[in-house]
Amino acid sequence: MCFICMKTIKLYSLSRQILISLSILFIFFLLSSCSKKISFNTSTVVPAAQGVVKINKDDNKNHTIDIKIKNLAEPDRLKPAKSVYVVWMVTKENGVKNIGQLVSSRGLFSSLLEATLKTVTPFVPTRIFITAEENSDITVPGSEVILSTRSF
Repeated sequence: MCFICMKTIKLYSLSRQILISLSILFIFFLLSSCSKKISFNTSTVVPAAQGVVKINKDDNKNHTIDIKIKNLAEPDRLKPAKSVYVVWMVTKENGVKNIGQLVSSRGLFSSLLEATLKTVTPFVPTRIFITAEENSDITVPGSEVILSTRSF
């Protein structure tokens, strides 16, 4: 084999190794910058309800929280009946915070009841849970948890 051919093969092999290494680093970067996606545990109160929480860190070091739930019964159908669903966040250092009310909507072509909440917080969330309440401006959650995530 000629000297030039051997150099070309070595250069090709080195280029291939560099490309593979860069691909692995790129995939690692994508996975590390992705949002956390946490599912809610099955509810004993509304067993058909299913939902997920997506948490991202934004450029200002705040946490964006995006909650989507389907098959969630209207709060007035619970026993005892309530008026709203309130979402709570457990934080590392600041305890339990009311982060808002779920917004419910029934799709035009769907019989699934869906609820959402999008919010931003400066606190680091460690768990999200939902309670049914009489009003949304309360500061302490009620005793009956409708849905909850695991600690993350």
